[in-house]
Amino acid sequence: MGLSLRGLAARSSVSAPMLSQVERGETSPTLAVGAKIASGLELTLSQLLRLDEGGHVAVSRAGRRRRLERGGHRFEELTPPLPGQRADVSLHSLRPGAATGGRDDPPMHEPGSRETTFVLAGTLALVVDGRRHELREGDAVTFDADLPHHFENEADARAEFLAVIAAGLRRS
Repeated sequence: MGLSLRGLAARSSVSAPMLSQVERGETSPTLAVGAKIASGLELTLSQLLRLDEGGHVAVSRAGRRRRLERGGHRFEELTPPLPGQRADVSLHSLRPGAATGGRDDPPMHEPGSRETTFVLAGTLALVVDGRRHELREGDAVTFDADLPHHFENEADARAEFLAVIAAGLRRS
């Protein structure tokens, strides 16, 4: 997620000094404050406290994952939401003529993020920071995901690809 302390403070309604004290282990938050922090991180309190873990394996079952479809772009999150997770894997499908996001959408990934995409089927164009890169089935590409980018399918057949987003790895 890559939030700054101030960003998490704004999202959780917990002060930045309190968050800093909790992070450094100088204080233990109440359950109410813990719940606010969890909400700011888009987790349940159980996830934040890791109470819902039944071991060290998290299976993401078909039919139970988060799926979205917008404008010919189908997206499915393959990685379950886990505390401290620094990478996400998703499956994407683009109908002919469809694109991910909008050409002028701001980057949706945190600063320093990298994305690696593998084309499973069809052809795609990746546009990163205004530069176009043509990709075919079997191609893989890695790029700085905090730059403006989107994928386009200008072919006559559906394109499918896997994307792996690794948060905050690049040093600028």
